[in-house]
Amino acid sequence: MAVAKVIELNTSSSIGIEDAVKTGLAKCAESVKNIQGAWVNDVKVVTDGSGNITEWRVNLKVTFVVK
Repeated sequence: MAVAKVIELNTSSSIGIEDAVKTGLAKCAESVKNIQGAWVNDVKVVTDGSGNITEWRVNLKVTFVVK
């Protein structure tokens, strides 16, 4: 029987949502092993005074198997 755990993390990118997710998962993988998947729980943006997007922020729920 496998036991899975879910952790939540926030990450950001000035490039886009996909880059934010990749960056967050790569950083998470430095200390968490057996990552099975991730769920993008929330997406937010930071804008400048003109309404242009300057940063993408995502909230991830990452699932991994506990040994």
